[in-house]
Amino acid sequence: MDDDELSAGAVARRLGVAVTTLRSWHQRYGLGPSRHAPGRHRRYTGEDLARLEVMRRLTADGLPPAEAARWARQAPPALAGDLLAPTPAVRPDLVRDGGRHTLPVGAAGPSARGLARAAMRMDSMAMIRLIGDALEADGVAAAWEGLLCPVLIAIGERHAASGVLVEVEHLLSRCVSEALAAATRAAAPDGVPRVLLACAEEEQHSLPLEALAAALAEAGAPCRLLGARVPLVALVDAVNRTGPEVVMLWSHAPFTADPAQLSAVLDVPRRPVLLLAAGPGWDVPALPSGVLHPARLSQALAMIGDILGTSR
Repeated sequence: MDDDELSAGAVARRLGVAVTTLRSWHQRYGLGPSRHAPGRHRRYTGEDLARLEVMRRLTADGLPPAEAARWARQAPPALAGDLLAPTPAVRPDLVRDGGRHTLPVGAAGPSARGLARAAMRMDSMAMIRLIGDALEADGVAAAWEGLLCPVLIAIGERHAASGVLVEVEHLLSRCVSEALAAATRAAAPDGVPRVLLACAEEEQHSLPLEALAAALAEAGAPCRLLGARVPLVALVDAVNRTGPEVVMLWSHAPFTADPAQLSAVLDVPRRPVLLLAAGPGWDVPALPSGVLHPARLSQALAMIGDILGTSR
């Protein structure tokens, strides 16, 4: 069954809770299914599932259900699954900040807890060291999906739900960016870049593209990374001037995900062999024909590797 139409039983299985718990959350806190068709039971949408995942995590953290529900209702839908950023595992491990905040980092292990503690202390040297060690030991894709995403998502959830930890989120993002840049420089692949990575117009979240650029460098595939807020005319000019075989356009939010940007890339004389629309902002059914939507960094890396011949 598609994420856009889930039964209570399917949602309960995904979250690891009882159906009666879902009914209680619906009746008491308004966290119920929002899709309704005449003559059918109500169904849970992907957005419903996202908020219920936040509710489940926070109650597992020990927050009172009413407070957890308030945060879950405020949380943006993308929290349950970000493109190139998988949802952490069901059982949370907590990192506490002087008793004021809890940070669920999933079952990501001691490295994630160590990074989360360093982030809470705002210890940039420790963060860069921990991230660099993980990149060297595990590779970019594994470090991104197994270490960085659980911590980034946990901090992002706290910020989205309550407005706190802005300074922690900014510093951690900066440390991740520095570590990824160092990994990219260390790999330093030779040859003409055949991949172009860019953020959509007005899109400012470029960190997942930085991770992909580092992973591509590690695989021996240089790329051009244009970064955040790339105007459409500049994107089209770059594609025409460089003739990349692969173009990825990243959008974190729906208001930056205009499919017309993708259509414009498909219409250029030097059309890429593969065009990817990455990020939770895109409405996948509305994507132009032939445009693919990878769900995580490792999947994007595999799709690009198939075109470039660098798949392992």
